[in-house]
Amino acid sequence: MIRWLLTAVLALAIASPVSAAEEFRVGYVRVMDDAQAMLAYEAGLYKKYGLDAKLIEFSSGTDLIKGIVGGQLDIGVLGFSNAFTWVSRGADLKIVGGAQRGYHSLLVREDSGIESVADLKGKTLASQKQGSTADIVLKGVMLDNAGLDSGELNIMGVAPAVAVQSLVGGRVDAAFLFEPYDRIAQLVAPVKQIYQIGDVWPFPCMVVITSADTLKNRKDAVWAALDAQREAIEMLENQPAEAAPLITDYFIKDEFVESRDQGRIPAEEVITSAIKTNDFSAQLSGKDIGRMKELASIMQAQGILPADKEFNVDALLDLSWQKAREL
Repeated sequence: MIRWLLTAVLALAIASPVSAAEEFRVGYVRVMDDAQAMLAYEAGLYKKYGLDAKLIEFSSGTDLIKGIVGGQLDIGVLGFSNAFTWVSRGADLKIVGGAQRGYHSLLVREDSGIESVADLKGKTLASQKQGSTADIVLKGVMLDNAGLDSGELNIMGVAPAVAVQSLVGGRVDAAFLFEPYDRIAQLVAPVKQIYQIGDVWPFPCMVVITSADTLKNRKDAVWAALDAQREAIEMLENQPAEAAPLITDYFIKDEFVESRDQGRIPAEEVITSAIKTNDFSAQLSGKDIGRMKELASIMQAQGILPADKEFNVDALLDLSWQKAREL
């Protein structure tokens, strides 16, 4: 009798195996703008929604998009301008959700004499790679609104950590930074913030991008990843102090940050502060889409996108997950 029961249980297990979590590759950049991707992984949210997530780091959104186009990634959290560039070259990509609305600050050294954006003329500024979302809004919004041409100052395209060290060492007069490098720079360098683009020109800096093929063939997995990231965003927005310990190590390896004038600041406190400055959102609103269209026009004016015809932003959008979740 016992042998029969064991045989029956074994047969049932073989006939109806417990499904394993589905492998899913998520690309991210080590910036606070991508915090929901990191938090969804560290808090076990991808697993909660049935995914065996593999987080793959890239040095920039420009590099990350190549992984999506080449099929090495299922989704990525990055600036939408990268998708625009590749679509203009024939890539079939889809923007499927929101992530973060742009926090980019202008920090200037206290001894630089810079009091406004217009004062950057003739100065040296550290920013991101040419063609990145940060570079596009720097030149097409911040400098343009101040009546400056990018050729009137020296712009260095460097990694955020290098920009912070350049401020400390006095090798640059200013830096255009996102979090948590803004918080870190204000603690370790003699700088002050004089501008934050999210205050004057909010836009959906980071979005979730996938390929049309992945969305067609693995829609359930893509939606599960969006569900996981949405839950992570809710934690970032409502429980930053609880979220910070889970992602601090991505940005600060030491337990403390040695500030210039406040002593040793716990790293988790720095990251909590950085989280609070950001506006995370899984939703892309009508205003967000309007800003994306404005950025497309700016990219055409900068020669990044072809200027001979209107760029069709709507064709890139697939907001079916957002509509299904009634966001």
